[in-house]
Amino acid sequence: MKYRDRNEIIAQILESANGNRVRLTRIMYDVYLSHTLTKEYVRLLIEKGLIEYLDGERTFKTTVKGMNFLRIHDRVQGLIVGTPTRPRAQEQGSFL
Repeated sequence: MKYRDRNEIIAQILESANGNRVRLTRIMYDVYLSHTLTKEYVRLLIEKGLIEYLDGERTFKTTVKGMNFLRIHDRVQGLIVGTPTRPRAQEQGSFL
């Protein structure tokens, strides 16, 4: 598995709970995180209003604010992946 930064993990958690009412265990399996890390991330997302906890069902659901985060994250990822590489400088001579 490749290295994932904090934003990538958050986006994966939001995608896991996107439109579904999922339990903590499902998020753990979908995102490949330990129970402790999953609880920390979910707690952070609840505090920031990106995900909500439905107490009666003991499930999580992505909020509208979380959906906006996902939309922006996907757009940025598309820009990064779609960016052409810079052409190399002509190797005619040395600058020294």
